[in-house]
Amino acid sequence: MTKPTQRVLTASTIALINIAALCSIKNFPLLAEYGLSIIFFLFLTALFFFIPVSLVSAELASGWPEQGVYSWVKAALGAKMGFLAIWLQWIENVIWYPTILSFIATTLAYLISPDLAHNKLYIICVSLIIFWSVTWVNCFGMKVSGKISSLSALFGTIIPIMLIIFLGLFWVIGAHPSQISFSSGHLIPSLTSWNDLVLLSGVLFSLSGLEMSAVHAKDVQNPRRDYPKGIFFSAIIILALEALGALAIAIVVPHEEIQLSAGGMEAFSYLFQAFHMNWATPLIAAVMTFGSLGMMSTWIVGPSRGLWATAHHGDLPRFFHKVNKHEMPTNILVSQGLIVTVLSAVFLFMPSVNSSYWILMALASILYMLMYILLFVSALILRYKYPHTKRTYQVPGGTLGLWIISLLGLTGSTFGFLIGFLPPSQLNTGNPLQYTTLLLCGAAFFCTLPFLIYKASKKSS
Repeated sequence: MTKPTQRVLTASTIALINIAALCSIKNFPLLAEYGLSIIFFLFLTALFFFIPVSLVSAELASGWPEQGVYSWVKAALGAKMGFLAIWLQWIENVIWYPTILSFIATTLAYLISPDLAHNKLYIICVSLIIFWSVTWVNCFGMKVSGKISSLSALFGTIIPIMLIIFLGLFWVIGAHPSQISFSSGHLIPSLTSWNDLVLLSGVLFSLSGLEMSAVHAKDVQNPRRDYPKGIFFSAIIILALEALGALAIAIVVPHEEIQLSAGGMEAFSYLFQAFHMNWATPLIAAVMTFGSLGMMSTWIVGPSRGLWATAHHGDLPRFFHKVNKHEMPTNILVSQGLIVTVLSAVFLFMPSVNSSYWILMALASILYMLMYILLFVSALILRYKYPHTKRTYQVPGGTLGLWIISLLGLTGSTFGFLIGFLPPSQLNTGNPLQYTTLLLCGAAFFCTLPFLIYKASKKSS
């Protein structure tokens, strides 16, 4: 008989895991592309996506605290669709990893030579060294991973974000030139085409992942009480920090100079020069690197454990069933590392680091939005299919409230899914037809693959 897993996580740990996973200066340059209107877009994103995800995930996790999105979709739509949902959550992370790795590499460049931030070969080599190192650390178990996430959220994420917000405020108070206008006319964007809205899919993606910590619900001391509490606490903090941090960068860095993978360090460089604090640049680079490593630690282990949970139901080939003595799915972790290694080559073939960063984020966002569509549909079905299942937390307003919240979430997720296939007007991504075709083929491939894996696993078992 296997020994029960010790419950080692608290509500505050869940909140810090979410903050470490979602809130990062890495997201701010993308949000800053919209200037003052980012407040408008974050409001829409919160209404049509972030709030619905947090409310629905809290209800589902309090009723089905085991195995996260896999168990939710499986209970509602069947085992095959449950496997598709957890696959989408896992593979979009694998596709996304090179973007956060490039952010870490460019941030680290400021400790060596800032010019390296634009060197593709440097970015690939450093990214892979970091990724395999963090993968190795995560093999030592959830307790170690949880501590890393908590420490990095406090020292490597929250402190740099608060610093850039306060420096941005002092920049304005000190009568330095602002790169954006604060007039009411700039609060609501003037959109001339759908392509102007494409970066909004990146905004949605930057606020994705609150449901991810649900795979850790069984490791929480009191999952039905502490998990919803942790999710709500983190949601409030994340929205506030994202808005203020993005505005700080938009105020300081000229729009045409914003780099998606290095915008945070660019803003710090501008600010430190203005306040005669150049000595602080390598220090903040080191702190931000630590915070980003914590984010990597959180995302590497969470979806991988969720995918591994399907092995108990025969949804994965036996090769992926293997765990080490710390109950970490080592073969899944190694396999995702190999995929990340291949995907990192995209930085060699795209026109710029910016375009490479975006196309990976766009594909990851498309797949993630599809998973959220399954999540919201499942929440509605489960309310009718299992009305008597005890839910410590329920979406306010009863069944009508759940319908309203789920429809808002479905609207936002569907919009993010569709708009993601268009090239953004703000970035040079090469030939528009080739860009869209590449995303369509990538999405079709990664959505077909899980059904083939599922069929092969069932056949062999």
